[in-house]
Amino acid sequence: MTVFYFTATGNSLAIAKRIGGTLVSIPQVVDSCDLHYKDDAIGIVFPIYYFAAPKMVNRFLEKANFEADYVFAIGTYGIMPGAAMLNLQKQNGQRFDYANHLLMADNFLPISEVGKQIKKLPKKKIEERAAQIVNDVNNRKHLQAKASPVFRAATAIVSTMIPSGENAQKYIVNNRCNKCGVCAKVCPSGNIAVTDRVCFANNCEVCFACLHLCPQNAMHHKSQKSEKRWRNPEVSLNEIIIANNRGG
Repeated sequence: MTVFYFTATGNSLAIAKRIGGTLVSIPQVVDSCDLHYKDDAIGIVFPIYYFAAPKMVNRFLEKANFEADYVFAIGTYGIMPGAAMLNLQKQNGQRFDYANHLLMADNFLPISEVGKQIKKLPKKKIEERAAQIVNDVNNRKHLQAKASPVFRAATAIVSTMIPSGENAQKYIVNNRCNKCGVCAKVCPSGNIAVTDRVCFANNCEVCFACLHLCPQNAMHHKSQKSEKRWRNPEVSLNEIIIANNRGG
């Protein structure tokens, strides 16, 4: 089994690790010339942003060719999934035998106060639901994505609000920054360069990896609701760096 994943603060990588198999980071392969993969089962795990898969995930799926008896997709989200999984099946020309989503910690800084979200984790029954999804995949269960009319309508509205690649221009780097370069290493799109200062290009995925994973908590969003940051406790900073660092 091969599992492709996109991760920023570790939620999706934590689920990919539980599913097992050969794990492949999407940022590390998305620009490859040959994206043909063959295995008995192939899956993709990613976070849901703005009721949709990340831009890079969609780009990967548009180019990839999966040859497998069983193909699955898992989307992780913090508040609502919208029609993300349903649209995933329609938009990318891929066949998914199983498409599901999993409620996890919400770390979208312009909306959520991270400390309060952490306190809510026990009520989300993440362990129970994650175990069920892993069991479904291991048993090759089939499940087609669904979305209520309300979620479909909300997704259509939110799709007009997805930030452009210039979103990182809203980030603020304060004087705690010691130019360690972690922000550049965890950025999946290679959008950050660190010299005598931190510089942002215009290819931001709006994943907030740089904000959440800065060791000095020196990076902030102009509209953030929280100073507290999040990294999934089942995933190390080094694992995210290995997954996302495209600087060699």
